[in-house]
Amino acid sequence: MQFDVLLVSLARVLVEVAGFALLGRGVLALLAGKHRHDNLFYKILETVSGPAVRAVRRITPRFILDAHIPLLTFFLLFWLWIMLALAKRYLCGLHGLAC
Repeated sequence: MQFDVLLVSLARVLVEVAGFALLGRGVLALLAGKHRHDNLFYKILETVSGPAVRAVRRITPRFILDAHIPLLTFFLLFWLWIMLALAKRYLCGLHGLAC
């Protein structure tokens, strides 16, 4: 496998893990309600998705509420996942690989 295809694949996996952690965090927040911060699984999902949420908080303007940042992070990760899929498809075609 080509090195650039491998890097794009690894980046895509990291985006998938963060996205699924945010999705699980949202579902668990709906189920647990205001007691979600006491839930062990919520804390685990918060730890996994925390770096992505903090990165989005750093790049967004301050007038965006902190409560909206996880949702914005999920949508940004979704579009990044789509872009990485297109990049992987292009690189596989460029190298003549069947990915």
